[in-house]
Amino acid sequence: MAINAQEVKHVAGLAKLEFTDKQLDMFTGQMDEIIKMVQQLSEVDTTGVPVTTHVTDAVNVMREDVAAKGMDRDLLMKNVPESQDGYIKVPAIIDESEEG
Repeated sequence: MAINAQEVKHVAGLAKLEFTDKQLDMFTGQMDEIIKMVQQLSEVDTTGVPVTTHVTDAVNVMREDVAAKGMDRDLLMKNVPESQDGYIKVPAIIDESEEG
């Protein structure tokens, strides 16, 4: 499966990226090579090879997940600089515009 410049341009548009014609040609060639490598991997016979989910024998060393009682809301809200409707009010940090 070969990839063409139009497909690369479409994916770039979805990612909100813009490329010059020279960059588009370069990335099209690179993407085509990557796709060829992935296709080559799919030709490898893996019959009888066990599934590998982890590359090491690491075990989970996390503490046991135990529910704990939370802090009293009224006590917590005493330390809040600004609140609204029982929630802590913070400045907006995400720009939801299309241009962002």
